[in-house]
Amino acid sequence: MQLGDEEGVVLDINAGDVIIIPAGVAHKNLSSSADFGVVGAYPEGQDWDMNYGKPGEGPNADRNIERVASPKLDPIYGTDGPLLEKWTER
Repeated sequence: MQLGDEEGVVLDINAGDVIIIPAGVAHKNLSSSADFGVVGAYPEGQDWDMNYGKPGEGPNADRNIERVASPKLDPIYGTDGPLLEKWTER
């Protein structure tokens, strides 16, 4: 998996790994096994907004990212999970 642009971070993902990708972070699957699966979820009232880095996408994408609310809980650990602390560090 690659996070960020073409010079971004490349990660090896294994069964059971959980990755939370904040709004605005580019990501793509570089390769996978036949049994690979992804579960995507968004907070209530929010939906995906696909962009491809094409000219003109930036201003609208930036406005949409600014409107994304902070999470109310960590999807793995609940209200005391590390996501809530890390999210406020942004």
